[in-house]
Amino acid sequence: MRDCVLVTGATGFVGVQVVKALCAQKRRVRAVVRPGKEHLLADKGLSVETIVTQDLFVEGADWWKAAYADVDTVVHAAWYAEVGKHQNSPKNVDCLLGTLTAGKEAVANHVRRFVGIGTFSEYDAKYGASLSVDMPLLPTNIYESTKVAAFYVLRDLFKISEREFLWCRLFSLYGEGEDPRRILAYVRQQLSAGQVAELTDGHQVRDFLDVAEAGQQIVEAALGTKQGAVNICSGIPATIRYVVERIADEYGRRDLLHFGVRQRSATDPLVTVGVK
Repeated sequence: MRDCVLVTGATGFVGVQVVKALCAQKRRVRAVVRPGKEHLLADKGLSVETIVTQDLFVEGADWWKAAYADVDTVVHAAWYAEVGKHQNSPKNVDCLLGTLTAGKEAVANHVRRFVGIGTFSEYDAKYGASLSVDMPLLPTNIYESTKVAAFYVLRDLFKISEREFLWCRLFSLYGEGEDPRRILAYVRQQLSAGQVAELTDGHQVRDFLDVAEAGQQIVEAALGTKQGAVNICSGIPATIRYVVERIADEYGRRDLLHFGVRQRSATDPLVTVGVK
């Protein structure tokens, strides 16, 4: 009986929240993890099967055949995403090729539904105030380009194979397990230590969403019937300045927020807000 949901990147920032949401619904979960991380999900009280691989992006047909045994749905959350380095890393190409193999083998092994994880930055930034799935895509770096390529190829592969495909575009996530180099985690880290947080002017408008809520949205979409692309977002615009000031108020230390010290990147869009 095909009743298993396979999750790649299962111990990552997003993947662990997907696993949590699946376990909350009493789903049978098979988690793909790296060596040495087998215990991380169990330590969180999550009962799952695990498959260990040093690098799933180089695995071949035989490995995927075993991984896909009894699998009904795949949530493919694995990808290289080191903060500050991932945008133009050649590792994105490895992730693309490995992802296409995962998709091809899912078809070959009769997986019913495949869910990939994308990014809001796939969209053309000039439509940033209302990014719906109908907006055109315009990648500007290797990370975005390989995500878009994965979306297009997998969409068409699953269509001709008469199997289901969903692509979840994530917006500005924060929360449990967040890399300290990301903006909101950085601010909390600095303020908790009583140190200055050096920031841009903070006028950028973003669509912030707690990663736990993102995990729930992904699972709801994965277990549903919709195909194509969906946005995983709040749909609520907020400036970075507004959000970090709310964080500072928790510590009573707005004085530690130094706006305008850093320059905004020329490629940093002013507004990115999703439409659900």
